[in-house]
Amino acid sequence: MGVVFCEFTSLTIGGNKVSQFKDKVAIVTGGASGIGGAICEELGKRGAIVVVTDINEDGIKEIAEKVSSEGGKGIPKVLDVTQPEDVQKVVDETKEEFGRLDYMFNNAGIGIGGEIYDFKLEDWEKIIDINLYGVIHGVHAAYPLMIKQGFGHIVNTSSLTGLMPIPIKTAYSTTKFAVVGLSRALRSEAEDFGVKVSVICPGFIKTAFYDNAEFANVDNKDKDAFYSKLPGKFMSARGAARATIEGIEKNQDIIVFPLSARILWRLYRISTKIADKIGRTTVGNLRSITKKS
Repeated sequence: MGVVFCEFTSLTIGGNKVSQFKDKVAIVTGGASGIGGAICEELGKRGAIVVVTDINEDGIKEIAEKVSSEGGKGIPKVLDVTQPEDVQKVVDETKEEFGRLDYMFNNAGIGIGGEIYDFKLEDWEKIIDINLYGVIHGVHAAYPLMIKQGFGHIVNTSSLTGLMPIPIKTAYSTTKFAVVGLSRALRSEAEDFGVKVSVICPGFIKTAFYDNAEFANVDNKDKDAFYSKLPGKFMSARGAARATIEGIEKNQDIIVFPLSARILWRLYRISTKIADKIGRTTVGNLRSITKKS
């Protein structure tokens, strides 16, 4: 299967620490903004070569420039993760140009909230195509290459809602539970090939993701009122990116942040009744702003 290369958190050369990401090659989907953009910038600070992908062409150019200005090398590539042939093309081009792929961040995702009886079938199809199939396409393209080269790390983005179900985000939670299952199962399969797999499960992160999230049967102007009642404080995208990088350095299987998310997850594992109570409150908060028919 090839030579297996060991990864180190850092090396000390002449008294200076060298990051394990120095000169490593990473592809990040959904890299134009939010957690994806922040991960790209953090990788750039550590000297990585980052292929920044997204459907937002202006956004990836901006992030790629930031990566390069931070000491790494940023390469923007427009990518729609719902198109498997396009994902495969990006992976193939990266291998051809750099001879390797060290990290595959399957991060692209969207949010559609609201009660299920307000959902259209198209809403389900849209969120599954991006949040689940987008990850599947990334894994399908990158994993065989990593097996062949004998090393690599796949990092899939799920959510706290992929560890504990949260009503009002039911469709979102469905896709994110699937991503956790995929990642945890693949980690066991991949170990013998020298390939690592991690899944990140963020709680509430202050990004444009929440601003852009769609809600069935809810006015956009009312979203902030709903968000203000969610449990836990919002973490910055930069903080989320740093938590992600630290988890990867430790080769953690499930990377959960911020602290409020870890607490909620622990409470859920202790008693699902606690989560049910939080869920009922969340439902009530949304219904107070739902459009009346």
